[in-house]
Parts: sequence; structure tokens; C-alpha cells
Amino acid sequence: MNSPDIGIDLGTTSIIMTYGKKGVVLSEPSVIAYNTATQRILAVGQEAYKMTGKTPAYIDVVRPVANGVISDDLLTQCMLREFLQKVCGSQLIKPRIIICVPAFITELEKRAVGDAVMAAGCRKAYLIDEPIAAMLGAGIHIGKAKGHMVVDIGGGTTDVAIVSMNGIVTSHSIKSAGTAIDKAIQKYMLNRYKLLIGDQTAEQVKIKLTNLYDPRDDVTMTVKGRSVMRGLPDAVELNETELFDAMEDEVFAIMEAIKKVLEETPPELVGDIYENGILLTGGGSLLGGLRELIHRTLNVNCILAKDAVNCVAKGTGIAFQKINNLLDGFEGVTLYKYH
Repeated sequence: MNSPDIGIDLGTTSIIMTYGKKGVVLSEPSVIAYNTATQRILAVGQEAYKMTGKTPAYIDVVRPVANGVISDDLLTQCMLREFLQKVCGSQLIKPRIIICVPAFITELEKRAVGDAVMAAGCRKAYLIDEPIAAMLGAGIHIGKAKGHMVVDIGGGTTDVAIVSMNGIVTSHSIKSAGTAIDKAIQKYMLNRYKLLIGDQTAEQVKIKLTNLYDPRDDVTMTVKGRSVMRGLPDAVELNETELFDAMEDEVFAIMEAIKKVLEETPPELVGDIYENGILLTGGGSLLGGLRELIHRTLNVNCILAKDAVNCVAKGTGIAFQKINNLLDGFEGVTLYKYH
């Protein structure tokens, strides 16, 4: 009896797994907590995320994936092993796994991802580029000689790519994404209001208050943190316009990445993009007013993918059915090891 195949979207902020025909079965923060004295793993995923900023000195809560690539091999292996155990349980036959990677990463970084997933426990591993997985997950038919553009805004990276005939024609990746926007909000609050806020607070502000198309002064939110001047708890009212100012540099870096890819794309494919529009995927695509801002800035229609957050993970699951067709942006770990 064959074991169901597993697709993994290993992101900077979250990890999403699909399992056979069940679809998405796990979606948790890609965070791990461990005891630095005993080197014992204490928690992974949501349990570890809840510990962020609330632990004693001998407990570290870390993200072993940074900017779309593995920054700590051992912790990534431990985290993947725990999640695979949660999804698969105890079974005799190890699963096949497809794991997505940013389109821009080097062969060395690809090898690190492949080694991590093999060490975590699988019989065969494949890598797929995030833009390809995002297109598949959105239900786009990419096998024809017709251009499609995807902008996948994740936690650590934003991937922009033109896809045609099952392969990537032009692509560009930048580190302006969810985490960078959170940091920009924290920096703005510190500089403007001398208020120190945590990662989780910045993320909640981004989710609830962002309006990139038509920000208003009269729509506000109370932001709580610690006053740097007094060292005591404090709160300020932040409005949509101020938040737009805080995020502006990161958001327009994404606009420039889209523009750069369009400028490098063959004219015939650009015509297809004008007709088909730009597909937005990833958690960052849910930012309020982003579609309208892209349309106003670049004069190209935008389409938000259905279930944008899980789009890439769903694409990894679908990719198993297209292994023989996806010659570009898809490879077996056992292949690149011997290049």
C-alpha cells in the first residue's frame, strides 16, 4: 500500500501541508521553541508562536527559515519531523514530498532544503518553484503558449514571475514581504511615537488597519506597547494614512518588482498579461486596497486567487500529477545532488 504524497509550503512565517486527496491538513507558524541548556525541543508551530516574547533567557523561540531560505538546518529538520509526525502518524512506508522554494535561490540553498526534508523522513523529495506552485494551486492552465503573471507575497519574500508552457519565462524575487512590512510598522511607531511594539502587534495592525488605495485619517486603531521615554505601558491612536506612510517603501518595492518583470518580458507575453491580468497569491495579497493600488499604478487588472493563503501548498499537491510535464521549476532532490 502506497503512502499518500505530501506537499509542503515552507514559508518564513508559516508552514502549510497537503496530504493526498485530503488537501490542506496543517497550517501553523514556522516557529520552534527549545531549551538552550538541555537542547530539548519544547514546542513547534502554534504552541511555540504563543511563547514569542514571553520566555525566560534559557528558552529560545526562533524561526529557522528566513527570507524564504533555511537559516538553521538542524532546527528546520526538527520542525519538519514534528509536523510530518503530526500529519502522517506512524506508518511503515515513508511518503513522497514536494516542497516549494523561491525561484531565485541558489543551488546550495536548494540542497539545504532538500537535505532537510530528506532528513525529516521521506523516501523521495522534489523541489518546485513557488510561482509554478501558486499557478497550479489557483487552477491556472500553464501548459499552453500563453503568458500568465503571478505575484506571490509571502512572509519572507515576494516572488513575481511570468509563466508559459509549464515554465518560468521571467522572474524576480525581493525581500519586501509580510515580515519586512511588520518591521517597517514597528520602526514607524518607534520613530514617530517612541512606542515599542512586538511582532504580533505589528502584524495585527497590518491586518486590521491597512488601506493602500484610499487611506483615511478618520479610521483609527488603538496600538498598545511600551513607551521608550517612560518605560511604562502606553497606547496611541494610529490612522490609515499614517499606516500607509509606514508601509509605503515596502509596498512600492513590490510595485517596482512587478514593473521590472514586465519590462523584461517579451512583448507577445505582455499582451497576454494585459488580457489575463495579474494573479495575486500569498498572505500579503490580502492587504486592504492592494489590488486597486496595482491597477492604478500599473494599469493592469489584478485577480485575487481563491484561498490565496493556501494557494502555493495546494499547488504542491497538484504537482504530483504533473511530474512528467513540469520540466522547468521542478526537480528531484536525488537529481541535483549529483549535478
